Amino acid sequence: MVFLLNRRFKTESSNMTVSYTLKVANATFGGFSKLLFRWRGSIYKLLYREFLVFCCLYALISVLYRCVLNASQQEMFEQLARHCNKFAKLIPMSFVLGFYVTQAFQRWWGQYTSFPLPDNLMMVISGNVHGTDERGRLLRRTLMRYANLSSVLILRSISTRVRKRFPSLDDIVEAGFMTTEELKRLNHLCSDFNKYWMPLAWFSNLASQARKEGRVKDDIALRLLMDELNNYRSKCSMLFHYDWISIPLVYTQVVTVAVYSFFMFSLVGRQFLKGSPSEEHAHLDLYVPVFTLLEFFFYAGWLKVGELIINPFGEDDDDFETNQLIDRNIQVSMLAVDDMHQNLPPLEKDKYWMDKGPSYPSASMKPVFMGSTHDMR
Repeated sequence: MVFLLNRRFKTESSNMTVSYTLKVANATFGGFSKLLFRWRGSIYKLLYREFLVFCCLYALISVLYRCVLNASQQEMFEQLARHCNKFAKLIPMSFVLGFYVTQAFQRWWGQYTSFPLPDNLMMVISGNVHGTDERGRLLRRTLMRYANLSSVLILRSISTRVRKRFPSLDDIVEAGFMTTEELKRLNHLCSDFNKYWMPLAWFSNLASQARKEGRVKDDIALRLLMDELNNYRSKCSMLFHYDWISIPLVYTQVVTVAVYSFFMFSLVGRQFLKGSPSEEHAHLDLYVPVFTLLEFFFYAGWLKVGELIINPFGEDDDDFETNQLIDRNIQVSMLAVDDMHQNLPPLEKDKYWMDKGPSYPSASMKPVFMGSTHDMR
């Protein structure tokens, strides 16, 4: 299993989530400007195709207007351009896009916080399932494996990366998350619904069995185990429901139609016209619509942000590294319930046994904050 995990980690390492936290640790002059020249995870990588298409279409219409149409046709085109430019402003782009991206971000954050991490559960198992013999070790490792198996099953149902890693349940068996007998029992249970909850039911029954054997000392410890199990199960369930119930399709369609229709009208309405200038058109014929291109970059980029975060379980640069999280969870949880169980360092008196705390040179000491009204006169 370790070999498979390491092999998977190497293949995933070339496509990890883009992190720039260290670059902005300190607020410096031009600190954020350095981030504008990065390609991976950038808005340029997401938007450059649409941007090039918009530029080509704008240039094509401009060439037709200037070089192909005759004088009367150019006059009709100018009337059409003024009409498109006037009424395109009626599309509430900022409101529609802003509200949509806000909802998508809240959904993205909810999915992030719903990711089932085994840290709390492994601490409870390590501290409350006793026994340094082979039976105790087997109970703790099996309980932890059931929890990790449940998360693998649910992530396999919603994440394209995990699905590609485990195309079938046999691959999960080969990776060591499930035994052949457990796979038979999983397949033997007839259900039309996702069976990610089955390993958690095995966990519950095995915990009760450990209580009967005296491995779990009392009912309070068993209750603590079950509470953490339910918290873990609820997160698996939330991920499944996030995948099942999306932002209403009609709202996504409204936002997409609003953005694309606005810039479709802008292709005509933002052309530099030869006729008499009006309030809607600039006096200078610049050929290149700089401000229109910036507007496209901002609004279409905003739409791309919503498209990126609405489902973070894909294979985009900034999507969740689900395979790496699976590898981390199984390794850390097994270390916590096995290698570290009752493996304590020797107790020693700490450095400040006789003192009240660390001491610093008086010259380097800063006044301790005692509250905003401490020195009020």
